[in-house]
Amino acid sequence: MDMVNVKINGIAVSVPKGATVLEAARYAGVEIPTLCFLKEINEIGACRICMVEVSEGGRPARLVTACVYPVSEGMEVITNSLKVQKSRKTTLQMILSTHDRSCLTCVRSTNCELQKLCRDYGIEDAGKYDGLNPQYAIDNSAPHLVRDNNKCILCRRCVSVCRNVQKIGAIGAVNRGFKTIIAPAFEKNIMETNCIFCGQCINA
Repeated sequence: MDMVNVKINGIAVSVPKGATVLEAARYAGVEIPTLCFLKEINEIGACRICMVEVSEGGRPARLVTACVYPVSEGMEVITNSLKVQKSRKTTLQMILSTHDRSCLTCVRSTNCELQKLCRDYGIEDAGKYDGLNPQYAIDNSAPHLVRDNNKCILCRRCVSVCRNVQKIGAIGAVNRGFKTIIAPAFEKNIMETNCIFCGQCINA
């Protein structure tokens, strides 16, 4: 197997050619936060939480998404620079700007990846980028789940597991830009789809 030599926060590590920066970091025992990433299921770099600073080929360091960016020979990666921390913090604040922040009454409170990241990065002004905040009707048509797009962060993990693992595709990204939501097509509720009530979207 061809191997590539890289440095993660100054730690030299040899990883298989074609590995991503995220995989290389894990080889080195360095944790990079993610929200949308599910290995071999959802590797799309959508959430931008895994941004790291990369230097390669003599070019100036730049920010890249670790979960999809491949390593190259001699690459140097910094996962915790001030630039990286600022990028992640801004991304979290942008996510929160359209998020239903009723955390104290949420069933996921204290067991929430978004909440943990906001705590880790010291988010104190959750409403910094507040603006237009559309409200969505709750879909409680199904007996096994309640879908609330007001709390969705558009990570698409549920979409990928439904489509790529279960081979159902009951839900997907609907509309474009700021109006994007995760929902069944044609404004249907979940009971009007081919959903098999497997619950994998909830697990994801």
